[in-house]
Amino acid sequence: MGIFTKKTATIIRRGDAAEDRQVRVVDGKEVVIRKFTPTEQRASTGTATKQKSRKQSQSKRKPRTGGRPAPSRRRPPMEIIEPPETARKQMLVRETPTQTQIVVLEGPVLVEHYVAKSGTQSIVGNVYVGNVRNVLPGMEAAFVDFGEGKNGVLYAGDLNWSDHGLGGKPRRIENALHTGSTVLVQVVKDAMGHKGARLTNQISLAGRYLVLAPSEDVRGISRRLPDDERRRLREVIGELRPKGTGIIVRTAAEGATEEDLKGDIDRLKAIWDDIDARRKDVSAPAVLYQEPPLVIRVIREHFTRDFRRLLIENVEIHKQVLEYLAGTEADLVEKVTLYTDDLALFERYHVEDQLRKALDRRVWLPSGGHLVIDRTEALTVVDVNTGRFVGSSNLEETVLQNNLESAEEIARQLRLRDIGGIIVIDFIDMESTKHQEAVIRRLKEHLAKDKTRTQVFDVSHLGLVEMTRKNVSAGLLESFSETCEVCGGRGVLLHEEAAATGVPAHDAGATEES
Repeated sequence: MGIFTKKTATIIRRGDAAEDRQVRVVDGKEVVIRKFTPTEQRASTGTATKQKSRKQSQSKRKPRTGGRPAPSRRRPPMEIIEPPETARKQMLVRETPTQTQIVVLEGPVLVEHYVAKSGTQSIVGNVYVGNVRNVLPGMEAAFVDFGEGKNGVLYAGDLNWSDHGLGGKPRRIENALHTGSTVLVQVVKDAMGHKGARLTNQISLAGRYLVLAPSEDVRGISRRLPDDERRRLREVIGELRPKGTGIIVRTAAEGATEEDLKGDIDRLKAIWDDIDARRKDVSAPAVLYQEPPLVIRVIREHFTRDFRRLLIENVEIHKQVLEYLAGTEADLVEKVTLYTDDLALFERYHVEDQLRKALDRRVWLPSGGHLVIDRTEALTVVDVNTGRFVGSSNLEETVLQNNLESAEEIARQLRLRDIGGIIVIDFIDMESTKHQEAVIRRLKEHLAKDKTRTQVFDVSHLGLVEMTRKNVSAGLLESFSETCEVCGGRGVLLHEEAAATGVPAHDAGATEES
């Protein structure tokens, strides 16, 4: 057997005796260069093997129990980005024969819009007893008839496994649900397009100050609250929390007293006890709990002490809001005003014009640049352009100023248009990594004002910024448009007058945008 080495180009020939010979072939004959004793041979040829075995033995060693501890691999704590200070906020409520609209203004600027049309109320948050129509193990999902026309979809990840006796079987949806069985569900996303409503079996009930999860032992406090307030609320909730019940404290709980929090817990606990008692007596499909009207829901979620005032045109809605706040947060009652002027509420605050502009593809920036916002089936694309903005010093600074201004406006447009799902932003290319980080931070700061959960990723290799925003219900464009029958869906018919004035689309007419 021969072993070839690159350095000598010779052969180490193993002989029959107790020695090895290093030979070289010269003119077809082997010439002995050196003889090795067995000890030398093992030393020379076994070095690589020893090194390999030494590495293998080191890799198999048990971890150290003493001495200097190994470095920690825990991730650094997530940075909490605070939103910048905003102008004084106002909330306006208008009701027309066909819809109820609620808007939020920061100074004179429109930042949020909510609408509830007659006959098409959102069912997010409602609790039902449903019938399982079909179980799809390959999709890890089940379709449930919960009494709202189109079946909803319930994924395995949204099951409360403790409610389903598996008897030692693995956590598979086909082991927990069967066709024809009943299941308690809650709507977390309205039906949109061809998709049915998204359902969950993990019930949670939202109150003014906190969210109650009756079947989960979870605890949480809003990260938007100061550290001192978080510590205080953690102590208070630790004493008030019912055993075996999860509680998540909301941002609105800042400054709330122990009596306020206890009252919220008692109200939500009473709602759950009623749901739990009725679920056994009703025949599926049936509704067990309905969320309050849109106005009360928006006030519960968004109307806090940092608002200047709440103006309401309708007398009946004004009465309902006062009753709700008197029972939950009486300090805010003095900020609620019934609007009685002759000039229409939305017209006085220039809401109508801003709503019309919010339905356009193109959004102009104060400097002269503009955004182009396009919706697709899978995602929303935002294109940033300098337009008429030419800057003053150099190209890099011009691009940075335009991108910073665009980041602020994009965050506002996402809130105003209620755009959800995957969002891709094409900022103007920046060579400096420092400038890229500054634009991303500006975007995150203004998204921190958004109550809807968002997630922003770093600039990709293609220079794009990818982000997601939780999609709960139809956005502004879907609420005030319909598919164009002429172009088969490539364009939409905008109901600008319906958005601005509340007049039905068939009376106000429509404009086409292709």
